[in-house]
Amino acid sequence: MKIFISIFASVAAAGLLTGCSDKSSPKTAADTNAPPGYLGTLVDAKKSADKKIDVAYLNQAVQMFNVQESRYPKSLAELTPNYVAKIPEAPIGFKIDYDPVKGEVKVVPQ
Repeated sequence: MKIFISIFASVAAAGLLTGCSDKSSPKTAADTNAPPGYLGTLVDAKKSADKKIDVAYLNQAVQMFNVQESRYPKSLAELTPNYVAKIPEAPIGFKIDYDPVKGEVKVVPQ
């Protein structure tokens, strides 16, 4: 019985060790089955989502400022440090546009 257990353990260990090695070359975008332009679309979607998150965060801070101060801030700088720790950087090629009359924050192309 001890021989059977040691043979079984040896075979199992050998199977695990050979199954864990990855000697294949890394996959590239050309190796995937994704349709053309799919990966570029994903990158664009992430950039768009990043812009919207920043705007939503700032718009929420502007609304909180308005509730507590009964007015919109004159500039986004008034939001620091009580409402936001710092004003986020705009994505490359864009700028943060603030309308103090409407209390709206937008990310617009430069």
